[in-house]
Amino acid sequence: MRLVSYQGPSGPRAAAVTQHGYVDLNAADATLPASMNELLALGRTGLDRAAAVSRVGQPINPSSVKLLPPVPTPQKIICIGLNYADHARETGKQPPPEPVVFCKFLSALSAHGWPIVLPAVSNEVDYEAELVAVIGRGGKNIPLATAADHVAGYCCGHDVSARDWQIPKPGGQWLLGKSFDTFAPLGPELVTSDEVGDPGKLRIQLRLNGRTMQDSTTEQLIFSVPQLIAYISQVCTLAPGDLIYTGTPPGVGAARRPPVFLKAGDLVEVEIERIGVLSNPVIAATA
Repeated sequence: MRLVSYQGPSGPRAAAVTQHGYVDLNAADATLPASMNELLALGRTGLDRAAAVSRVGQPINPSSVKLLPPVPTPQKIICIGLNYADHARETGKQPPPEPVVFCKFLSALSAHGWPIVLPAVSNEVDYEAELVAVIGRGGKNIPLATAADHVAGYCCGHDVSARDWQIPKPGGQWLLGKSFDTFAPLGPELVTSDEVGDPGKLRIQLRLNGRTMQDSTTEQLIFSVPQLIAYISQVCTLAPGDLIYTGTPPGVGAARRPPVFLKAGDLVEVEIERIGVLSNPVIAATA
């Protein structure tokens, strides 16, 4: 099943994607919650009910609504650095013995079709295609053996990065360099785990103005999705709707010679096998 969130009159609304349009789940069945976070909190039962409702509900024309990030209000946006073996090689670094973890502010979250805004204080804004795991069932100290059961589904993600903030600033500003407004595009849809299959065998690509810049496979992940969940949940309790950006493959702009950074007028597309295409134009900040 494929799910989206769109802007309703009173706030975000969760909907299922069908061949005839979007089916608002709460409108079709008032016992289902309107928000994606609450739907995910119902676990597998909630997703099964949503799938049943999607087959009988009245569809909405997608062109008539504003698409939001599939999970508009995650409690946490957790990101993983240096998690592709081929990307580690291009940076000249050894694969880390444990996951490299950082976060993005919620204000960085953006949706399919929304513009990536280049901040006036950065001249080195880079692109990073990423597979995003969406937590369904939360938990603390989650065992590796059952960690995959805590994933509701997957999205295409884009970890936009201001390299001149991330690296040369005093102490390195990973949080700030990756948290400018609009620097976490997500979408267009949340594809449930049963439809995606093995998240460790997906082709992942990024195109810049139609030119392929990143092209790899999640088989190159150093730490798998279950490993990441087990590791992170030792520290914090994961909640339904939490996002884990799982890292980026090689081909990033900063590693190219000469470097390639985003500029106003660009179009960036992240495509992941069996999940979809996330597309965002790039514009300059107006103030």
